[in-house]
Amino acid sequence: MLTRRGALFAAAVAALAWCGTSASERSSLRGQETDTERAIEHYRQMLKDDPWSNPGLLDVDRGETLWATPRGPKNVSLEACDLGKGPGKVEGAFAELPRYFADADQVMDLETRLLWCMEKLQGFNRADIIKRPHPGGGQPVKELGAIATWIAHQANGARFAAPSAHPKEKEAVALGQALFERRSGPFDFACTTCHAEPGKRIRLQGLPHLASPEEARKVIGEWPAYRVSSTHVMTMQHRLYDCYWQMRMPELEFGSEASVALIAYLVNKADGGEITAPAIKR
Repeated sequence: MLTRRGALFAAAVAALAWCGTSASERSSLRGQETDTERAIEHYRQMLKDDPWSNPGLLDVDRGETLWATPRGPKNVSLEACDLGKGPGKVEGAFAELPRYFADADQVMDLETRLLWCMEKLQGFNRADIIKRPHPGGGQPVKELGAIATWIAHQANGARFAAPSAHPKEKEAVALGQALFERRSGPFDFACTTCHAEPGKRIRLQGLPHLASPEEARKVIGEWPAYRVSSTHVMTMQHRLYDCYWQMRMPELEFGSEASVALIAYLVNKADGGEITAPAIKR
């Protein structure tokens, strides 16, 4: 395990090595980085151009089946679930979420609403579902995540237009912004540490400038997405959970007020952005 002193020493060595290179050598290294990034982007574009190369579409099909299959203690399907457009109406619903639902008296994103429907309509135990809601590496996305992926896919080509007139919708966006900007935890990190400036990256991975509406419109609509590194679909709730884990923050509970608020803020930033889910990520 690398200690803090060891990490500082390694950083100092790297800095000295960089300072010891000539201007031409530094320029060459930057050129190599640019070439590598272009090659990676070309690879991603090739996958996007061939939709049959996207394994996430297998979960789209699985989610469609799960939506229509009677399940749970009540042995009913989710076809009576109202995602904001009326019971059973799925097409384009993802583009207008998160939103306030009067029957639950709260703002919900897609996954939180599905969780609510699985509990109220099908009789599933909420605690059982949120105990382990996300897949491990190499495991398929959980059933709720597969359904969410299918529903998001039904909004492809639509643009985000989540409502924001209700007071609780405004509160959710405001809370999400506060959480996005708040520095805390053992590393004194915030979402803004990685996503508030353009041009940042971790190793070869570029970090989207999510505080910018222009960049948010390009990125947010790609989730749920298939992640090549973990070989499964990752939903937005899972993506945020993973970010909190990487920041060594307290575990972000699935469907919690904080998780929904962060998604509400990001979707608000991405307002007008096109939905292209599931995308393929590193």
